[in-house]
Amino acid sequence: MDSVYRFNKDRWEGLVEAEALFTRPWLRETPQSARDRLDPAGRLGDLRGKDVLCLAGGGGQQSVVFALNGAHVSVFDISEGQLQRDVQAARHYGYAVSTFQGDMRDLSVFQSGAFDIVSQPYSLNFVPDCRDVFAQVARVLRSGGLYAFWAANPFAAGLGTHSRNGRAYELNCGMNKAGQ
Repeated sequence: MDSVYRFNKDRWEGLVEAEALFTRPWLRETPQSARDRLDPAGRLGDLRGKDVLCLAGGGGQQSVVFALNGAHVSVFDISEGQLQRDVQAARHYGYAVSTFQGDMRDLSVFQSGAFDIVSQPYSLNFVPDCRDVFAQVARVLRSGGLYAFWAANPFAAGLGTHSRNGRAYELNCGMNKAGQ
């Protein structure tokens, strides 16, 4: 357990305790509303019987949308509190969920080729090198499987239509024209 792990674990347990919005389970979903959240364009196809890993996706949100559409769901998260929310959601809806606590940089608890889909919400920014996570996901994903992850780009957050100069989007990082 390194300093990155300890920091992230403590931070997420604090967010659970504070009832942060993204730590609260979704307890009012139907299979259709869950499908609309998960795959509004209909690209995933039939999820019934698929083995899905919600990676760093505890909190009873991602697991719900997959499970309500017939997937077999495992959740791997650093936070015991987040994992308890997945258990709460599973009980609420009456499905089974497998939960695993640990660091997303080490998925050795899973066999190679264990999952059809690995779904990872915004969390790659919590590790120093995403390649560690990518290597682990590549190992646990079945051949032909799908890895869906979301990544936040801090530069893109400040961009808007006002940033477009006709050729590209310009970032103003507080520098003058001389770059100072």
